[in-house]
Formats: sequence, structure tokens, C-alpha cells
Amino acid sequence: MIAKLEMLIALAREQHFGRAAETLGITQPTLSTGIRQLEEQLGVKLVIRGSRFGGMTPEGQRALVRARQIVGDTRRLREEMRASREGLAGHLRLAVIPTALTWASKLVTGFAEKHPNVSFTVLSRASTEILSMLDDLEIDAGITYLDQEPLGRVTARPLYTESYTLVCRPDHAFAQGDAIGWDALGDARLCLLTPDMQNRRIINRHFMEAGVGPAALIESNSTVVLVANVLHGGWVTILPGDLAGFLCEGKPLARVPLRDQGGGPAVGLIAPHQEPYTPVLQALLGAAERVAR
Repeated sequence: MIAKLEMLIALAREQHFGRAAETLGITQPTLSTGIRQLEEQLGVKLVIRGSRFGGMTPEGQRALVRARQIVGDTRRLREEMRASREGLAGHLRLAVIPTALTWASKLVTGFAEKHPNVSFTVLSRASTEILSMLDDLEIDAGITYLDQEPLGRVTARPLYTESYTLVCRPDHAFAQGDAIGWDALGDARLCLLTPDMQNRRIINRHFMEAGVGPAALIESNSTVVLVANVLHGGWVTILPGDLAGFLCEGKPLARVPLRDQGGGPAVGLIAPHQEPYTPVLQALLGAAERVAR
């Protein structure tokens, strides 16, 4: 039953029988048979079928909610039993907004030193993707903005407050002062993160509040690409201060603080709200508190 519920979750996530089967490491006929057997056991039709996947029935949507709960509880039980046998061990899957990757490294490396039998997968994802991945049990926790969009029923541990820095070449006019206002960037040759990133929407709001509407002529979902454009093409970009320091270290680049930021957005660790937490996840939440301090 658990295996069939995991098939249902994968199919709802991928919206395609072939892709869902691939993520589970099984064949498409095995997946189709498993879904049919689940429908027979529950006595309802869960999936709309035609020449291809047609979505979930209303009963399938309700079953999906319960399936996520049951599979999540089963995984937590396994983790608890393993911890009782082996101590703190296992694998944690973490999705992180691109601008928080340096903080993810601080969290993961400190945790791994203290708990060497726990391994990690760290993925860079947009904030909206992180929430859907938590719902679909694709990840165990995420690092994202805490106060910019509804998070749903999660447990949160604040890590830091984001502030912004302009990155440019040392010979750029912006590099000649100690700080610069957002209103001075109206005609700047900007390269910024893509609009699907929450960080970009926050930056756009700062521009709007300053009464300017500069155009980003280069957009990317990679902060490395942004810094490379500044380094080689004479562009300017805007990054959180901690990330800017990491990406600019050892490079001929200037970092200029931006004024009039007000209270910056909070960024932190989120995990599905559950009681009790698995020992590994409880330890990760505690590690986030220590990193924040």
C-alpha cells in the first residue's frame, strides 16, 4: 500500500506516467498497474485516463492529501527506528533559494561536522518551487523567504535578514562613493535575477518605492552568471551582502551598500509542521538556531 501511495504522489507531481515511473525507478506498466490496484483497493477512480494522463479525479485529489500524510508518517517512523538502532544517521534533502546558498553551506557543513553519518543533497530552487517540493515530499526542508509569501503549515527557524549590495567594477562611477541610493540606478546597465525569483520581486519593489523603473537588459536564474557579466562586461548587479562578498572575493570588483532599505526580508529554514519531528530533522532545526545566533 505504501509503495502504491508513493506512485500516486509521483504521478500527481509529474503529471505524466512515464516521468513518474522514471523518478521511482520502475517501468511505466508497473506504475499503471500499481495505480489500478490502488483504485481497486479503495473502490474509487483516482486518475483520469485517456491517451495520456488527464489529471486527478476529485476522489484522487482527496486521496492524494491522505497519501502524503501516510507516506510522510511512514518515512518518519523509519527514521526514528533507524536513529534508535544507529544513532543520528540518514539523508536530508534541502532546497534553497539561490541568494541563500552561502547560508545553506554554513548550515550543512556545521551539521555534517557534528553528525558525520548524515548526508545531504542541496538543490537551488525558486521560493515557490520549494513550497511545492515540501508538499510533494521531494525535500525534507528548505531555506527561503519567511515573510514575502504565504508559507502554509510549516515550522520556520529564522536565519538572517537580507540586505542588498551593488556589485560593479572598481572603475565604475558607482564605486566612487561609500553608499548609493536606489533612485540613482534608473539608468544603470543592470543584470538581475529572472522575474520568477522572489529576490527579483523584492528588488523591483525597492525600485518602485524609489520612483524609478530601470530595465534589466540581462536576466539569469544564476547569481554566478550575474557576477560574470559584471566582471567581463561592465554591467552592475544587486545581490544580498553575504552572497556578494563570497562571489566577489579575490576578483577585481567593488561592492557598494544600497541606502534606504528599511527592514529587509527574513530568510530562514522551513520544514513541514509535524509532531514529533524525526531525530535528524529536529537536529537540523536546532542547528539553524545556532547558525542564526
